Amino acid sequence: MIERNKYLDKLIRKKENGLIKVITGIRRCGKSYLLFNIYHDYLKSIGIDDRHIVEISLDEIQNARYRDPFALAEYIESHFFDNAMHYVFIDEIQKAVSVENPYAQGDTVTFADVLLELMKKRNADVYVTGSNSKMLSSDILTEFRGRGDEVRVNPLSYSEFYSAYKGEKSDAWAEYVTYGGMPYIMYLDEHEDKSQYLKTLFDRVYIQDILERNKLYKSDLVTDDLLDFISSAVGSLTNPTRLANTFETVRHIKISPKEISKYLDCFIDAFMITEAKRYDIKGRRYIGSPQKYYFTDIGLRNARLSFRQQEETHIMENIIFNELCMRGFDVDVGIAEQNLREGGKSKRAAYEIDFVANKGSKRYYVQSAYAIPDEEKRLQETRGFSLIHDAFRRIVIVRDNIVPWHDDVGTLYVGIEKFLLDENAIDI
Repeated sequence: MIERNKYLDKLIRKKENGLIKVITGIRRCGKSYLLFNIYHDYLKSIGIDDRHIVEISLDEIQNARYRDPFALAEYIESHFFDNAMHYVFIDEIQKAVSVENPYAQGDTVTFADVLLELMKKRNADVYVTGSNSKMLSSDILTEFRGRGDEVRVNPLSYSEFYSAYKGEKSDAWAEYVTYGGMPYIMYLDEHEDKSQYLKTLFDRVYIQDILERNKLYKSDLVTDDLLDFISSAVGSLTNPTRLANTFETVRHIKISPKEISKYLDCFIDAFMITEAKRYDIKGRRYIGSPQKYYFTDIGLRNARLSFRQQEETHIMENIIFNELCMRGFDVDVGIAEQNLREGGKSKRAAYEIDFVANKGSKRYYVQSAYAIPDEEKRLQETRGFSLIHDAFRRIVIVRDNIVPWHDDVGTLYVGIEKFLLDENAIDI
């Protein structure tokens, strides 16, 4: 069994807190397994009887009738048999449909009504999973006004992958940067099997789901091309206008930036990609455009490109971004600007800092540098750091397995595997 202790600990801390635990994340990342196996086993280990754990998966065909909120409410109610605490697990809650209220013309009943009713029970502790961020946030986290408690589940982190990896540990990094961390990958041995699984997941689960949910039935060509473009542009600044221009010049398809934004929002809502905004560190403000897009799982990105573009520099940057997000940081792309004079003229230069990671009162400036072969390269990678005049930590992450060290101004240099396997490495 692949351990997901970080998420299990979160659920344990939130147990019986009076809120609906909303477990979100990209499909097939392990949400259901976390709830129905790992957390279920934990509850049994502390003496909870199976009869007090009410479980239903709405994506299973035998439970299709319970996608009707009235039928779902009746099913759950029928499993409450005494006054002891009952733990209610509803998998893929977004499968529940809205139906007309037979008692009030023009009114509808949704799964949100079912959950609100459950919250009135003193002996109900409710957990739901879902794979659609916008629907979940609007129907639960917002409508419930602070009564929903989100737990975001990601594909396997490198640490989780490394712990479960059955081969030589020295091969783990090469496997991870190629195939990513979708849990089922751990049970496949051959490249052909892993590649086919990821491609099928992309085409038949994610894309099909996005097209159907957003009624984009005639837009599969645009969806495919846009995913190809952003897959190739991982780690590069872009925006809807640039992507619209790419469609016109490369595919000879005219599509507006507004339409591109709609598609990107669909990918984000499905947890397929994440947007990283640019932040002016010295000006302390967000810059509207351009921004970067990172894949939630690097294996899916690689499969999308048929494993042709294996630029480890960009892949490493994507993995670092995901890791910082998994650790609970709010992550932006940093910009530090400086006024220069060339030929008697004033010039404004901007230096990118890969990530500005914030959590509470903590902030880290993080640079992903695949290799630093000489002093010139080191100075180039840290140029932006020299323009920041606060006391927060500066970190350069390199591919090599190095002994962590600090330069004369306190910047920490650490290897990527050390950073990923040890959450305390950035505080050395």
